[in-house]
Amino acid sequence: MDLDAVPQEGNATLAGHAKLMYARDAQGRVVTTTSRGWEAEEIVTTHAVDALVTQAAAARERVAQGLASPLEYWMYDRRMDVALLSQTSGFWQWRVRRHLQPRHFAALSGDQLARYAQALGLSVAALKELP
Repeated sequence: MDLDAVPQEGNATLAGHAKLMYARDAQGRVVTTTSRGWEAEEIVTTHAVDALVTQAAAARERVAQGLASPLEYWMYDRRMDVALLSQTSGFWQWRVRRHLQPRHFAALSGDQLARYAQALGLSVAALKELP
C-alpha cells in the first residue's frame, strides 16, 4: 500500500486511537505510518464482537443450567476462543475443552484455576462464578 493510500476514514472500534501500519513511501521504502482505520474494518470488527457477545450470553445460560462451567462464559466475555485461551493459559486445547464441562472444572486445582484466572485477567474467586 502506498503511503498516500493509507485509510484515514476513521473507525469507531479504535475509540479515537490510531494504529500503526506499514506502507511504501515515494522512494519505494517500507515505512511506518498511522491510520485512523476505515469503514470496512469497522464493520468486520463489529460483527466479530457481536458474535462473541452472543456466544457469551449463550454460555451464561448454559452455566446457569449447569451444562457448562463458568470458564466458558469468561472465555467468550474476554473475547477468546479455545485456541486463544489454550495459548494464554498454557493448557492443551483438549484440556481447555474438557474444563468447559462443570464436573471437570470443579476438580481443577488451585494452581490450575490461577493459570486460567491470570490468562483471563480475573481473580480465582471471580473465575468460579458469573458476574
